[in-house]
Amino acid sequence: MGEVTLMGRSRRSFLQALGGVAALPVARALPGWAGPLDEAAAPGGRSLQREGGRKIGYGIVGLGRISMGQFMPGVRISQHSRITALVSGHRDKAEKAADQYGVPHSSIYNYENYGDIGHNPEVDAVYIALPNSMHAEYTIRGAQAGKHVLCEKPMATSSADCERMIGACRQAQRKLMIAYRCQLEPTNLKAIELVRNGYTGQLQVMEAAFGFNIGAGEWRLNKKMAGGGPLVDVGIYCLQACRYITGEEPAEVSAQWSVIDHDGRFNEVEENLSWMMRFPSGVLASCHTSYGANSGDGYRAFGSKGWVGLDPAFVYEGLHLRGGSQGGEAIDQPANDPAPHQFMREADHFAQCILENREPKTPGEEGLRDQRLIEAIYQSCREGRPVKTVTSG
Repeated sequence: MGEVTLMGRSRRSFLQALGGVAALPVARALPGWAGPLDEAAAPGGRSLQREGGRKIGYGIVGLGRISMGQFMPGVRISQHSRITALVSGHRDKAEKAADQYGVPHSSIYNYENYGDIGHNPEVDAVYIALPNSMHAEYTIRGAQAGKHVLCEKPMATSSADCERMIGACRQAQRKLMIAYRCQLEPTNLKAIELVRNGYTGQLQVMEAAFGFNIGAGEWRLNKKMAGGGPLVDVGIYCLQACRYITGEEPAEVSAQWSVIDHDGRFNEVEENLSWMMRFPSGVLASCHTSYGANSGDGYRAFGSKGWVGLDPAFVYEGLHLRGGSQGGEAIDQPANDPAPHQFMREADHFAQCILENREPKTPGEEGLRDQRLIEAIYQSCREGRPVKTVTSG
Protein backbone atom coordinates (compact mmCIF):
# COMPACT_ATOMS: atom_id res chain seq x y z
CA MET A 1 0.00 0.00 0.00
CA GLY A 2 1.32 3.47 -0.83
CA GLU A 3 1.47 6.42 1.50
CA VAL A 4 -1.20 9.09 1.53
CA THR A 5 -0.12 12.73 1.66
CA LEU A 6 -0.23 13.64 5.32
CA MET A 7 -1.24 17.28 4.96
CA GLY A 8 -3.19 19.05 2.26
CA ARG A 9 -2.30 22.25 0.56
CA SER A 10 -4.73 24.28 2.65
CA ARG A 11 -3.22 23.08 5.88
CA ARG A 12 0.31 23.55 4.64
CA SER A 13 -0.44 27.17 3.78
CA PHE A 14 -2.07 27.66 7.17
CA LEU A 15 0.87 26.21 9.07
CA GLN A 16 3.30 28.35 7.13
CA ALA A 17 1.25 31.46 7.83
CA LEU A 18 1.15 30.71 11.54
CA GLY A 19 4.63 29.35 12.01
CA GLY A 20 6.47 31.57 9.59
CA VAL A 21 9.18 30.46 7.24
CA ALA A 22 12.05 31.80 9.30
CA ALA A 23 12.92 31.79 12.96
CA LEU A 24 11.61 34.73 14.90
CA PRO A 25 14.21 36.93 16.59
CA VAL A 26 14.78 36.36 20.28
CA ALA A 27 13.29 39.06 22.46
CA ARG A 28 14.49 39.76 26.00
CA ALA A 29 14.74 36.33 27.59
CA LEU A 30 12.75 35.37 30.64
CA PRO A 31 14.78 34.93 33.83
CA GLY A 32 16.39 31.51 33.86
CA TRP A 33 15.39 30.71 30.27
CA ALA A 34 18.08 30.69 27.62
CA GLY A 35 15.55 29.97 24.88
CA PRO A 36 14.89 26.87 22.82
CA LEU A 37 17.47 27.49 20.09
CA ASP A 38 20.31 27.72 22.58
CA GLU A 39 19.39 24.29 23.89
CA ALA A 40 18.80 22.71 20.52
CA ALA A 41 21.68 23.63 18.28
CA ALA A 42 24.97 25.40 17.98
CA PRO A 43 25.27 28.76 16.19
CA GLY A 44 24.73 28.50 12.48
CA GLY A 45 22.24 25.65 12.82
CA ARG A 46 24.87 22.96 13.43
CA SER A 47 23.69 20.17 15.71
CA LEU A 48 25.52 19.57 18.96
CA GLN A 49 26.79 16.10 18.08
CA ARG A 50 27.80 13.78 20.88
CA GLU A 51 31.42 12.65 20.72
CA GLY A 52 31.36 8.89 20.25
CA GLY A 53 28.58 6.68 21.53
CA ARG A 54 26.04 4.60 19.68
CA LYS A 55 23.15 6.17 17.80
CA ILE A 56 19.73 4.57 17.67
CA GLY A 57 18.70 3.46 14.18
CA TYR A 58 15.18 4.35 13.07
CA GLY A 59 13.15 2.59 10.40
CA ILE A 60 10.73 5.11 8.89
CA VAL A 61 7.32 3.54 8.21
CA GLY A 62 5.48 5.73 5.70
CA LEU A 63 7.13 8.40 3.55
CA GLY A 64 4.53 11.13 3.81
CA ARG A 65 4.78 14.82 4.58
CA ILE A 66 5.45 14.62 8.32
CA SER A 67 8.15 11.97 8.03
CA MET A 68 9.99 13.38 5.02
CA GLY A 69 9.37 17.04 5.79
CA GLN A 70 9.98 17.04 9.54
CA PHE A 71 11.00 13.83 11.31
CA MET A 72 13.73 12.69 8.95
CA PRO A 73 15.36 16.16 8.73
CA GLY A 74 15.11 16.27 12.53
CA VAL A 75 16.96 12.97 12.82
CA ARG A 76 19.64 14.29 10.48
CA ILE A 77 20.59 17.04 12.97
CA SER A 78 20.06 14.93 16.07
CA GLN A 79 22.65 13.76 18.59
CA HIS A 80 21.52 10.21 19.29
CA SER A 81 19.54 9.09 16.22
CA ARG A 82 20.03 8.03 12.61
CA ILE A 83 17.88 6.65 9.80
CA THR A 84 18.71 3.07 8.90
CA ALA A 85 15.68 1.73 7.02
CA LEU A 86 12.61 2.85 5.06
CA VAL A 87 9.18 1.25 4.63
CA SER A 88 7.18 2.44 1.64
CA GLY A 89 4.77 1.29 -1.03
CA HIS A 90 6.66 3.34 -3.63
CA ARG A 91 10.09 1.85 -4.34
CA ASP A 92 11.30 4.73 -6.48
CA LYS A 93 10.36 7.29 -3.83
CA ALA A 94 12.05 5.19 -1.15
CA GLU A 95 15.26 4.82 -3.17
CA LYS A 96 15.54 8.58 -3.59
CA ALA A 97 15.06 9.10 0.15
CA ALA A 98 17.52 6.30 0.90
CA ASP A 99 20.20 7.94 -1.22
CA GLN A 100 19.56 11.25 0.54
CA TYR A 101 19.98 9.73 4.01
CA GLY A 102 22.65 7.11 3.33
CA VAL A 103 20.33 4.13 3.75
CA PRO A 104 21.34 1.04 1.74
CA HIS A 105 18.72 -0.09 -0.77
CA SER A 106 18.76 -3.50 0.91
CA SER A 107 17.15 -1.77 3.92
CA ILE A 108 14.09 -0.65 1.98
CA TYR A 109 10.93 -2.61 2.77
CA ASN A 110 7.33 -2.56 1.58
CA TYR A 111 4.19 -3.08 3.64
CA GLU A 112 4.02 -6.79 2.82
CA ASN A 113 7.57 -7.68 3.91
CA TYR A 114 7.64 -5.14 6.76
CA GLY A 115 8.19 -7.92 9.29
CA ASP A 116 11.57 -8.68 7.71
CA ILE A 117 12.85 -5.52 9.37
CA GLY A 118 13.25 -7.73 12.42
CA HIS A 119 16.30 -9.31 10.77
CA ASN A 120 18.01 -5.93 10.32
CA PRO A 121 20.33 -5.28 13.29
CA GLU A 122 20.80 -1.66 12.21
CA VAL A 123 17.17 -0.88 13.09
CA ASP A 124 16.50 -0.36 16.80
CA ALA A 125 13.13 1.40 16.50
CA VAL A 126 10.42 2.16 13.97
CA TYR A 127 8.67 5.50 13.49
CA ILE A 128 5.04 4.99 12.44
CA ALA A 129 3.79 7.85 10.23
CA LEU A 130 0.78 6.28 8.52
CA PRO A 131 -2.94 7.13 8.43
CA ASN A 132 -4.45 6.73 11.90
CA SER A 133 -6.27 3.46 11.20
CA MET A 134 -2.93 1.80 10.37
CA HIS A 135 -1.13 2.77 13.58
CA ALA A 136 -2.20 -0.27 15.56
CA GLU A 137 -1.28 -2.85 12.94
CA TYR A 138 2.17 -1.46 12.20
CA THR A 139 2.98 -0.79 15.85
CA ILE A 140 2.09 -4.37 16.76
CA ARG A 141 4.00 -5.82 13.80
CA GLY A 142 6.98 -3.64 14.67
CA ALA A 143 7.01 -4.85 18.25
CA GLN A 144 6.65 -8.44 17.10
CA ALA A 145 9.69 -7.87 14.89
CA GLY A 146 11.61 -6.90 18.02
CA LYS A 147 11.71 -3.15 17.45
CA HIS A 148 10.87 -0.27 19.79
CA VAL A 149 8.05 1.89 18.45
CA LEU A 150 7.59 5.67 18.16
CA CYS A 151 4.04 6.17 16.86
CA GLU A 152 2.52 9.39 15.58
CA LYS A 153 -0.57 10.81 17.24
CA PRO A 154 -3.41 10.03 17.52
CA MET A 155 -2.27 6.69 18.85
CA ALA A 156 -5.09 4.74 17.16
CA THR A 157 -8.76 4.98 16.24
CA SER A 158 -10.10 3.13 19.29
CA SER A 159 -9.11 2.58 22.90
CA ALA A 160 -9.24 -1.17 22.25
CA ASP A 161 -6.52 -0.78 19.61
CA CYS A 162 -4.47 1.38 21.98
CA GLU A 163 -4.64 -1.38 24.58
CA ARG A 164 -3.56 -3.95 21.97
CA MET A 165 -0.57 -1.80 21.04
CA ILE A 166 0.48 -1.42 24.66
CA GLY A 167 0.07 -5.14 25.24
CA ALA A 168 2.09 -6.11 22.16
CA CYS A 169 5.00 -3.85 23.11
CA ARG A 170 4.91 -5.05 26.68
CA GLN A 171 4.89 -8.70 25.60
CA ALA A 172 7.82 -8.08 23.25
CA GLN A 173 9.61 -6.08 25.97
CA ARG A 174 9.90 -3.13 23.59
CA LYS A 175 9.31 0.53 24.41
CA LEU A 176 6.35 2.43 23.00
CA MET A 177 6.21 6.22 22.73
CA ILE A 178 3.48 8.39 21.24
CA ALA A 179 4.80 11.39 19.31
CA TYR A 180 3.46 14.24 21.45
CA ARG A 181 6.25 16.65 20.49
CA CYS A 182 4.74 19.59 22.41
CA GLN A 183 5.45 17.80 25.69
CA LEU A 184 9.16 18.09 24.86
CA GLU A 185 9.04 21.60 23.38
CA PRO A 186 10.70 24.29 25.59
CA THR A 187 8.10 27.05 25.13
CA ASN A 188 5.26 24.76 26.20
CA LEU A 189 7.42 23.49 29.05
CA LYS A 190 8.03 27.08 30.16
CA ALA A 191 4.28 27.73 30.25
CA ILE A 192 3.84 24.67 32.48
CA GLU A 193 6.64 25.88 34.76
CA LEU A 194 5.10 29.36 35.07
CA VAL A 195 1.73 27.91 36.11
CA ARG A 196 3.34 25.48 38.58
CA ASN A 197 5.43 28.26 40.11
CA GLY A 198 2.40 30.47 40.75
CA TYR A 199 2.76 33.07 38.00
CA THR A 200 -0.99 32.84 37.30
CA GLY A 201 -2.04 32.26 40.91
CA GLN A 202 -4.73 29.64 41.43
CA LEU A 203 -5.68 28.34 38.00
CA GLN A 204 -9.36 28.90 37.20
CA VAL A 205 -10.16 28.47 33.50
CA MET A 206 -8.45 27.58 30.21
CA GLU A 207 -9.27 28.05 26.57
CA ALA A 208 -7.66 26.38 23.56
CA ALA A 209 -8.30 26.28 19.81
CA PHE A 210 -6.75 24.73 16.72
CA GLY A 211 -8.34 24.39 13.30
CA PHE A 212 -7.90 24.92 9.58
CA ASN A 213 -9.95 24.84 6.39
CA ILE A 214 -9.36 21.37 4.96
CA GLY A 215 -9.26 20.66 1.23
CA ALA A 216 -11.47 18.12 -0.47
CA GLY A 217 -10.09 14.62 -1.06
CA GLU A 218 -8.00 14.39 2.14
CA TRP A 219 -7.79 10.94 3.74
CA ARG A 220 -8.59 12.72 7.01
CA LEU A 221 -12.17 13.08 5.76
CA ASN A 222 -12.53 9.29 5.61
CA LYS A 223 -13.80 8.17 9.01
CA LYS A 224 -12.48 4.63 8.67
CA MET A 225 -8.96 5.86 7.98
CA ALA A 226 -8.93 8.83 10.36
CA GLY A 227 -11.18 7.67 13.20
CA GLY A 228 -12.88 11.06 13.37
CA GLY A 229 -12.64 14.65 12.17
CA PRO A 230 -10.67 17.65 13.41
CA LEU A 231 -10.89 16.48 17.04
CA VAL A 232 -8.52 13.55 16.43
CA ASP A 233 -6.28 15.49 14.05
CA VAL A 234 -5.70 18.94 15.57
CA GLY A 235 -8.19 19.17 18.45
CA ILE A 236 -6.07 16.59 20.24
CA TYR A 237 -3.42 19.32 20.71
CA CYS A 238 -5.96 21.37 22.68
CA LEU A 239 -6.85 18.32 24.73
CA GLN A 240 -3.19 17.69 25.46
CA ALA A 241 -2.48 21.34 26.38
CA CYS A 242 -5.30 21.45 28.91
CA ARG A 243 -4.06 18.23 30.48
CA TYR A 244 -0.39 19.20 30.73
CA ILE A 245 -1.03 22.78 31.84
CA THR A 246 -3.46 21.79 34.61
CA GLY A 247 -1.58 18.59 35.49
CA GLU A 248 -4.98 16.93 35.91
CA GLU A 249 -7.23 14.49 34.09
CA PRO A 250 -10.73 15.72 33.17
CA ALA A 251 -13.55 14.35 35.29
CA GLU A 252 -16.33 15.25 32.86
CA VAL A 253 -16.75 16.44 29.28
CA SER A 254 -19.62 18.13 27.47
CA ALA A 255 -19.47 18.60 23.70
CA GLN A 256 -21.29 19.61 20.53
CA TRP A 257 -20.45 19.22 16.88
CA SER A 258 -21.75 20.68 13.63
CA VAL A 259 -21.50 20.63 9.84
CA ILE A 260 -22.07 23.97 8.12
CA ASP A 261 -20.52 23.44 4.67
CA HIS A 262 -22.58 20.75 2.95
CA ASP A 263 -20.16 20.47 0.05
CA GLY A 264 -19.36 16.77 0.31
CA ARG A 265 -16.30 17.07 2.53
CA PHE A 266 -18.12 16.26 5.76
CA ASN A 267 -20.25 13.29 4.86
CA GLU A 268 -18.36 11.09 7.33
CA VAL A 269 -16.68 13.34 9.92
CA GLU A 270 -17.59 16.50 11.82
CA GLU A 271 -16.63 19.92 10.51
CA ASN A 272 -16.61 21.78 13.84
CA LEU A 273 -16.48 20.59 17.43
CA SER A 274 -16.49 22.48 20.73
CA TRP A 275 -16.18 20.90 24.13
CA MET A 276 -15.92 21.81 27.79
CA MET A 277 -13.91 19.88 30.37
CA ARG A 278 -14.30 20.00 34.14
CA PHE A 279 -11.22 18.99 36.13
CA PRO A 280 -11.26 17.59 39.70
CA SER A 281 -9.86 20.89 41.08
CA GLY A 282 -12.78 22.79 39.54
CA VAL A 283 -10.79 24.23 36.63
CA LEU A 284 -12.93 24.55 33.50
CA ALA A 285 -11.48 24.32 29.99
CA SER A 286 -13.20 25.38 26.79
CA CYS A 287 -11.81 24.00 23.50
CA HIS A 288 -12.64 24.41 19.82
CA THR A 289 -11.46 22.68 16.67
CA SER A 290 -12.49 22.98 13.04
CA TYR A 291 -11.97 21.68 9.52
CA GLY A 292 -14.02 24.56 8.15
CA ALA A 293 -12.08 27.59 9.38
CA ASN A 294 -8.61 28.73 10.33
CA SER A 295 -9.88 28.94 13.88
CA GLY A 296 -6.63 29.72 15.66
CA ASP A 297 -3.67 27.89 17.15
CA GLY A 298 -3.07 28.45 20.83
CA TYR A 299 -4.22 28.39 24.42
CA ARG A 300 -4.50 30.60 27.48
CA ALA A 301 -4.64 29.65 31.14
CA PHE A 302 -6.23 32.18 33.50
CA GLY A 303 -5.68 32.26 37.25
CA SER A 304 -6.38 34.41 40.27
CA LYS A 305 -3.25 36.53 39.68
CA GLY A 306 -2.82 36.52 35.93
CA TRP A 307 -2.62 34.48 32.76
CA VAL A 308 -0.15 32.70 30.50
CA GLY A 309 -0.52 31.32 27.00
CA LEU A 310 0.99 30.46 23.64
CA ASP A 311 -0.13 31.86 20.29
CA PRO A 312 0.78 30.01 18.17
CA ALA A 313 1.27 26.94 20.33
CA PHE A 314 1.15 23.77 18.25
CA VAL A 315 2.85 24.37 14.89
CA TYR A 316 6.42 23.40 14.08
CA GLU A 317 8.05 26.80 14.60
CA GLY A 318 7.32 30.41 15.46
CA LEU A 319 5.77 29.72 18.87
CA HIS A 320 5.14 32.75 21.06
CA LEU A 321 4.78 32.82 24.85
CA ARG A 322 2.79 35.64 26.44
CA GLY A 323 1.46 36.40 29.89
CA GLY A 324 0.65 38.91 32.58
CA SER A 325 0.63 38.67 36.37
CA GLN A 326 -0.28 40.99 39.24
CA GLY A 327 2.97 42.18 40.76
CA GLY A 328 4.94 40.23 38.16
CA GLU A 329 6.70 40.95 34.91
CA ALA A 330 4.75 40.84 31.66
CA ILE A 331 5.84 38.15 29.21
CA ASP A 332 6.18 38.62 25.46
CA GLN A 333 8.66 35.99 24.30
CA PRO A 334 8.88 34.67 20.73
CA ALA A 335 10.76 31.39 20.44
CA ASN A 336 13.79 31.31 18.17
CA ASP A 337 13.42 27.63 17.41
CA PRO A 338 13.05 26.74 13.73
CA ALA A 339 11.78 23.46 12.32
CA PRO A 340 12.68 20.61 12.53
CA HIS A 341 14.01 21.03 16.10
CA GLN A 342 10.79 19.76 17.69
CA PHE A 343 11.19 16.48 15.82
CA MET A 344 14.90 16.35 16.61
CA ARG A 345 14.07 16.45 20.33
CA GLU A 346 11.39 13.82 19.90
CA ALA A 347 13.74 11.42 18.10
CA ASP A 348 16.54 11.97 20.59
CA HIS A 349 14.30 11.62 23.64
CA PHE A 350 13.13 8.20 22.51
CA ALA A 351 16.67 7.24 21.50
CA GLN A 352 17.96 8.14 24.95
CA CYS A 353 15.14 6.18 26.57
CA ILE A 354 16.24 3.13 24.58
CA LEU A 355 19.95 3.64 25.27
CA GLU A 356 19.40 4.24 28.99
CA ASN A 357 16.43 1.87 29.44
CA ARG A 358 14.10 4.65 30.62
CA GLU A 359 10.36 5.06 30.22
CA PRO A 360 9.44 7.66 27.56
CA LYS A 361 7.72 10.81 28.78
CA THR A 362 4.71 10.02 26.57
CA PRO A 363 4.30 6.23 26.61
CA GLY A 364 1.41 4.28 25.14
CA GLU A 365 -0.66 4.90 28.25
CA GLU A 366 -0.64 8.63 27.44
CA GLY A 367 -2.11 7.97 24.02
CA LEU A 368 -4.71 5.66 25.56
CA ARG A 369 -5.81 8.39 27.98
CA ASP A 370 -6.36 10.80 25.10
CA GLN A 371 -8.25 8.20 23.09
CA ARG A 372 -10.61 7.51 25.99
CA LEU A 373 -11.26 11.24 26.31
CA ILE A 374 -11.86 11.54 22.57
CA GLU A 375 -14.39 8.73 22.79
CA ALA A 376 -16.12 10.46 25.71
CA ILE A 377 -16.27 13.73 23.75
CA TYR A 378 -17.85 11.99 20.76
CA GLN A 379 -20.29 10.21 23.07
CA SER A 380 -21.33 13.57 24.52
CA CYS A 381 -21.89 14.90 20.98
CA ARG A 382 -24.06 11.93 20.03
CA GLU A 383 -26.09 11.83 23.23
CA GLY A 384 -26.35 15.56 23.93
CA ARG A 385 -25.33 15.26 27.57
CA PRO A 386 -22.22 15.55 29.79
CA VAL A 387 -20.18 12.36 30.06
CA LYS A 388 -18.03 11.37 33.05
CA THR A 389 -14.58 10.25 31.98
CA VAL A 390 -12.33 7.32 32.83
CA THR A 391 -8.71 7.76 31.76
CA SER A 392 -7.00 5.02 33.79
CA GLY A 393 -7.44 1.33 34.42
